[in-house]
This record gives sequence, structure tokens and C-alpha cells, in this order.
Amino acid sequence: MSIVTVGTVAFDAIETPFGKTDKIVGGAATYISWAASYFSDNMNIVSIIGDDFDMSELEKLRARGVNTDGIEIIEGEKSFFWSGKYHMDMNTRDTLVTDLNVLLKFNPVLPGSYKNPDFLMLGNIDPALQIKVVEQIDVKPKLVILDTMNFWMDIAMDNLKAVISKIDVITINDEEARQLSGEYSLVKAAQKIFTMGPKFVIIKKGEHGALLFHKDQVFFCPALPLEEVFDPTGAGDTFAGGFVGWLDKTKDISFDNMKRALIYGSAMASFCVEKFGTEKLRELSQEDIQARVNQFINLMQVDITLD
Repeated sequence: MSIVTVGTVAFDAIETPFGKTDKIVGGAATYISWAASYFSDNMNIVSIIGDDFDMSELEKLRARGVNTDGIEIIEGEKSFFWSGKYHMDMNTRDTLVTDLNVLLKFNPVLPGSYKNPDFLMLGNIDPALQIKVVEQIDVKPKLVILDTMNFWMDIAMDNLKAVISKIDVITINDEEARQLSGEYSLVKAAQKIFTMGPKFVIIKKGEHGALLFHKDQVFFCPALPLEEVFDPTGAGDTFAGGFVGWLDKTKDISFDNMKRALIYGSAMASFCVEKFGTEKLRELSQEDIQARVNQFINLMQVDITLD
């Protein structure tokens, strides 16, 4: 089994009410790959960086079994950089700097070994680039999963709808689901999004959990109450990595197993927010992950006797 993901490998500078960082490693594909690497032994990245990127970071990914052959390095250019400041509620933030840099030249080309994945994870980038990746796949994967955001709905809706028509699973937050569908009710929003192509719709609600929709079935996974939340950057990408990683590990794309994948994705995201950047994701053990999943299970279980 194998996963190919396309997305950013980048630098972030983050400020929250609980601290701030200088430039640290971030990017959608980075978070996705770190999370998925705990489940999948065949994780492959498609991305672009400048020669300012710390190559030891790629070595650390390779040490986790991640294939970085699809990362293009542009000499004399700078990597994508984003800086943001979070408000006290940690759900809202101000973007301070967005330097696209090498991302302006990104024309994703898949190595030959990438062209027949079991799972294709389209990280949050320009829908036109996501389409280019889909068109290079030789055999349709078991699942094509798309992550996107309201920015692309604002400026590239036609291309976004084109890529949505080619995928199986879409993962977006509640605000984005409402914007994409034009519906306030998340149930109606999911139903509207189904008509665009996906078979499964995942709607993330941040600290309030996530919903999985398929036909007339709905599953809700709560978010785990945490003592400390330092940095929500990358939590959605980490969720996606845990989700697709679990599916790759288990080789099962049934709705019941997607429920489990939602829990594993949520567990990985809950680790991500406990430290800045990918720091927490680098130090986990399988025992840590299973203990966290058990916390989710205990949170969700209840015995009820109906009279």
C-alpha cells in the first residue's frame, strides 16, 4: 500500500497567546507526512522548496520512511513562508506575512514510482496544481482525498469544483462547508457537496470535533479536551495525515473503518496542537498514539438502558 501527498513544505513563524517562534518548518505536506508516517511505511511527498531550506529536515522525514524524491529544490530561491498571529480563542488568526517564493514556480511532476498510489492526498494548495497531480496518476487510487480552504473558494472556484468532481473524500471546516455549499445546516451542506462528486464529506469543527458524512450515514468524533493548546497551525493537515495513514495501514475503506480513521486523525491532531510546529509529532511512540486513541474511545462511550 502507498500514499502520495502533494502540498507545501515551508517555513512558518507563529505567535499565539502562549508564545512565539522564529522560522520553523511547516507546510501541509510536512504535517501530513509526519502524521501518516506512524501508520504507513510508503509515504511519498510532491512539493517544492528553495535552497534556503534545512536539508536535515528532509533527512528526518526520510528517517521516518518518507520518500522525498518528489520534492523539487530550486537553487538560489527561497522557500514558501507564512507568518501568523492567533487570538486568545485560538480559532481566529491574522496572517502577517505570506511570501509565496518558489511556490510561484511550482509545476508538480510525479516521479514514475509515484504514479500508482493506493491513496492520493491532495494537500491545501492551488486547485489547478491539484488537478495536474490527479492527471498524472496512471491508475485510479482506492481513494483520492482533498483538503482545501475558503481562499480558493474566493479566487478559484471553477478550478476547485473541477478537482472536487475528481475526488472521493473532501475535508473542510464548517465555515468552508457553508461557503462551498451555500447552506447553513451542515447536513444540507454535506448533501449539496455530494452532488459535486465526493462520496465522503468530512467537516471539521476545530475544538468541537469532526463530522463524517456518507450517503445517509453520519458519524461524529468529538475533540479531546486538552490542558494545553500552544499552536493550532497544521492541525487540519495532521488530521488528514492520520486519517489517510490509518486507511493505508488497514487497507479498508469501508464507512466503519473511516470512523476509526477519523478518530486516529483527531488523535494525531490533538498531539500537534500541544507544541509549536511539528515538534510534538516528532517524539511520539505507538504507545502514545494508542493511549490517546483510548482517551477518545472513553470520551465517546456511554451505556444507556432504555425503559
